[in-house]
Amino acid sequence: MELRTRRDSPWLALILLTGVATVGFIDRIIVNVLVEPIKTEFGLTDTQMGLLTGLAFAVLNVSLGIVVARVAERRRRLTLIAFGTFAWSIATALCGMVSNWIQLLFARIGVGVGEAVGLPANQSVIADYFPPHRRATAMSVLLLAPPIGAFLGSAGGSWIGQEFGWRMAFIAAAVPGIILSILVFLFIVEPPRGRHDTGDVETVPSVGAVLERFWRLPSARHLVIGSTLASMVGFGLNAFFAALMMRKFELSLLEAGLYAGLLASFPATISVLAGGWLADRLGPKRPSAYALVPGISLLIGFPLYAYAMTMDALVPLLVLVTIAALFQYTYLGCTYGTLQNMMHPRMRATASALVNAVYSMLGGGLGPLLIGGLSDHFQAGGSEAGQALAMAMMVAVFFYLWAGTHYLLAARHVGPDLATVREGRI
Repeated sequence: MELRTRRDSPWLALILLTGVATVGFIDRIIVNVLVEPIKTEFGLTDTQMGLLTGLAFAVLNVSLGIVVARVAERRRRLTLIAFGTFAWSIATALCGMVSNWIQLLFARIGVGVGEAVGLPANQSVIADYFPPHRRATAMSVLLLAPPIGAFLGSAGGSWIGQEFGWRMAFIAAAVPGIILSILVFLFIVEPPRGRHDTGDVETVPSVGAVLERFWRLPSARHLVIGSTLASMVGFGLNAFFAALMMRKFELSLLEAGLYAGLLASFPATISVLAGGWLADRLGPKRPSAYALVPGISLLIGFPLYAYAMTMDALVPLLVLVTIAALFQYTYLGCTYGTLQNMMHPRMRATASALVNAVYSMLGGGLGPLLIGGLSDHFQAGGSEAGQALAMAMMVAVFFYLWAGTHYLLAARHVGPDLATVREGRI
């Protein structure tokens, strides 16, 4: 039975769930801007910091997220979202209360566990609030969480970290999530499953059926591979950008965090919204646009970012990274919206969890670890710390070339695959 305070409002749901996802991203990436003070206090290597910013979060997030998604296909999704948001916020606060690196590692695992409970059903709820021809746009709004969260986590975290210490930054980041968990539980109504879809919306397909659908639709396979590669680069770059600013250009923690936050937020926001809007605008007449828009954008962003890492002056580097960011993130709304359109209404939470599992383990898990390992390798070879990190980041962006290729391959199949789904032939 729904509480009387709850409202069946698509935009209220979208705003609050975007807030939840934003807080989740803040709590996930705030450690990025705190790399230098944490590394100094505990005497860590870049590889250890890569583990802390990546795999520590992903280790249980992956498997538990899929289990919770199966529950979300049958139960009230918004209860899971509210509970998970509360849980990961508490774990974030605990990150600021640790006394050694091992404790911090386990606290970060706790954040991953909470997000595994709270986030898999987000896209499923939004997909039931918005019809298919508006889903890429709605998903783009939901996926403003990474750029907004990146700015708040980087700029806010660096300011608090510099003024009050890195521990207080974690504690402060926990507060908004606790508040939002209450708002979500009290004010959002659970939407009917498959409200805007036709056919059987009561049967809950198996995980095997979800995987089979991914496999049988060529465009879905290429979208998942391409977006995973792109996410690996994005997570890796964001994990070390503030550290690069501090090492190579001797900026303060606050300055580095502000630059990192601005570059990961405002141009990325434009990129996410423009990508989803343009794909929805072109998609009805040319479905291949859902893959062409991000594919072409990644191929443009790749050389810009690689060239930026060769700059020895701060301003040219920041300008080039800003331009690259306008193209880097168009894949987010396009990919999620298209994949949701390809799924049965009771597959969507599971499909989202499976994709996020791949993103978390290969993208968020290996991306920072790859750059951290490469940075240590180049330093061992005699490179100065800032130059070694820049070289590691330059190598990583070559994966954008690979990712963009998969999107171009997906473009050949998106139209026929969406038609197959609409006509019930799968």
